[in-house]
Amino acid sequence: MKYLHIHWKKPGPGEPGHTYSELDGARHEVRKVELYPNGTRGFADAQEEAGGTFLGSLPVPPLAELAGDPAFEAKEIAVEEFQRQWLKRR
Repeated sequence: MKYLHIHWKKPGPGEPGHTYSELDGARHEVRKVELYPNGTRGFADAQEEAGGTFLGSLPVPPLAELAGDPAFEAKEIAVEEFQRQWLKRR
């Protein structure tokens, strides 16, 4: 598994400011937590979706490709950092 944190520098209305994703070997999202500027959270996994968050249907692009977009900052994170966000999702 890989774990990503994406910080959207200027989220639009209704868009998350931070996204935490757990990816499988094919880079498909397995679990995801989104944090919105107003303090709300959304999350999704194979069994549940909440707060308007859902898992993507396509593989997440490679980190180098994500990092080339000036709209956000993307980095790989440790499983522990993802798990902290996942546990706070509700």
